[in-house]
Amino acid sequence: MRILGINAVFHDSAAALVVDGQIVAAAEEERFSRRKHGKRPVPFSTWELPEQAARWCLEVGGLRPQDLDAVGYSYDPELVDHSLDGLDSGWEELRTTYARRAPRFLATALPGLDPDKVQFVRHHVAHAASAGLVAPFGDGAVLTLDGRGESTSMLAGEYRDRKLDILAMQQLPHSLGLMYEFLTEHLGFARSSDEYKVMALASYGKPRHLEYLRERVFTTDDGGFRTLPIDWDMLAPRRAPNCEFAPEHADLACSIQTRLEEVLLELCSWLHRRTNATQLALAGGIALNCVANTRIHTDSPFEQVWIQPAAGDSGTALGAALSIAAEASEPPSRWTGAALGRGFSDEEIRGALVAAKVPFTEPDDVAAVVAEALADDKIVAWFQGRAEFGPRALGHRSLLAHPGRAENLERLNDVKGREQFRPVAPMVAADRAADIFSRGPIPSPYMLFVHDVHPAWRDQIPAVTHVDGTARIQTVDEGAEPLVARMLTEFAKLTGLPVVVNTSLNTAGRPMVDSPRDALECFGSAPVDLLAIGPFVVTRPSVTGR
Repeated sequence: MRILGINAVFHDSAAALVVDGQIVAAAEEERFSRRKHGKRPVPFSTWELPEQAARWCLEVGGLRPQDLDAVGYSYDPELVDHSLDGLDSGWEELRTTYARRAPRFLATALPGLDPDKVQFVRHHVAHAASAGLVAPFGDGAVLTLDGRGESTSMLAGEYRDRKLDILAMQQLPHSLGLMYEFLTEHLGFARSSDEYKVMALASYGKPRHLEYLRERVFTTDDGGFRTLPIDWDMLAPRRAPNCEFAPEHADLACSIQTRLEEVLLELCSWLHRRTNATQLALAGGIALNCVANTRIHTDSPFEQVWIQPAAGDSGTALGAALSIAAEASEPPSRWTGAALGRGFSDEEIRGALVAAKVPFTEPDDVAAVVAEALADDKIVAWFQGRAEFGPRALGHRSLLAHPGRAENLERLNDVKGREQFRPVAPMVAADRAADIFSRGPIPSPYMLFVHDVHPAWRDQIPAVTHVDGTARIQTVDEGAEPLVARMLTEFAKLTGLPVVVNTSLNTAGRPMVDSPRDALECFGSAPVDLLAIGPFVVTRPSVTGR
C-alpha cells in the first residue's frame, strides 16, 4: 500500500509517506514554508496544511496523488467533546471544522487525490503508532502524552503482534502537557513552542513548590491522573516576554519539572504492572522532555525505553500512515534513522553556490577541513545528507564548535539569538561515550536523554556541560554516520577530545535550515566562520584571527 500521512490544522504540520510498510520520506512543512511550527501571521488562520511537504513526499516516492491507496489524517473530529470545561471550545470547534474539511482541502492541494481515501486516525493512536510500530525492540508497552488530542491527553497501552491494546486514556481537561504549556506562557515564553526552554531553566532552580503541586497534580488508580487548577501568580510573578528572570521563575520551572517526572514514573509503574512488558516506547510532546525521559530510563521498571525522534505532533503524520499500514496487514519496518527529509546532490549544491556567486573550494576531505577549523575555535555550519525529521539537529543540519572553550556556549547562543541559560549539546563518538557520560542510555543517537558528565571531563568540555553537570548527548556510530564519525576522529587527533558541540543550524525564530539556499542565507546573516555543504567549503574572508 502507498499511504500518505498528514498532520495539519494544529501546530507542527507535516507529511510522511509509507510504501509497503517502508518509511520513504517525512518532513515538517516549516522546512519548506520557513514559518516555524507552521504558524501563520493571520489570526484564526494560524496553522497550515502541509502542501509542500506532501508534494515532496510524493515526489520522492515517484507517486502522483491518484496513486495513493490511503491518506491518514492524525485527528478524528468525530471524537471531540465540545462540552469539556476549562478549555478553549471556540478554537477546538474551529479545529474540528477544518479537520472535517480536510479531505476536500487535501484534494485541492493535491490535484488527482480522491478525497474518499482520507481516513481519520485518532491523535494519540497516531502518536502511539509512530513509536510503538517501529520500535527497534519490537512489541512492548507504549505511553503517549501531550497537551491534547481530540478529547484526551494521554494513551497507555501495549502492542502485541503490531496490534494496539489501549489500556488507559486520560480525558480532558486533565493534561500534563497543557499544565506545562500554561507554565511556559506564565514564564513569558510561547506556548506549544518554547517548552524546552522551561526544561533548561528548571536546572537553575529548586523544587520549592512540590508539596503544593502534589496536591494539585496526582495519578489515579485507573492509570490516569488529575491536573487541578494551579495558582501560578501565587508561586511566581508572571514574567513579561524579554524581561529578566527572577529566582522565583527558575524555582517554579524546577518544581513543575520535578512533579512532572514523579507523575510520569507513577504512570510507568502502573503500565508495567498491567503489561509485564520490559520495553517501553514513548511519543507525544512530553516525550521530547529529555530530563523526564532519563528519569524513566533510570527509575522506571522498564528495562528499555525508546522514543521516536519526531515525538511531537509532526510525528503523528508518520504515525497515521503507519497505523493504516498495520491495519492493512502490512507490518511497518523497524526504525532505521531520522534522515527522512530533503537531500541534495553534489551537483545541486554546486549549482546553488555558483548561482549565489559564492567563492567555494572542494577539498579532498571535508571532514578533515572542518575538524581543523573546529580545533582552531571556528564555528562551522554543517549541511550534509538528508535533513532530520524532528526538532533535533543530528549531524545533518548543525552548527558545530569546540567543546573545550567555556565561552563557546555564550558565543553560540549569540549566533543563534537565544537566551544565555540555554545549553548546547555534545555529539560524541559512540565508542567513547561511556568514558565521558553516564546515567542515560548509551548509545543515544537522537538527543532524547540527558546524561551525567563524568567529573573528570567537566572541565575539559565546559561548553556542553550544563549548570547541573549534565549534557544531552548524541552518540555517533561510524556505520550509520561515516562522515560525521570521521570528522570526530580527526578532531580528536588534533585536540584529544572525541566530542564536538552540536546545535541546530538556524537562528532564533527560524526553522532549521533545510535547503542549500537556506544554508547560504543563514551563513550570510550569522557570524559563522565556515560552511561545509556537501563536499564543498565556503569561508568568510572578513573573519580573521580565529
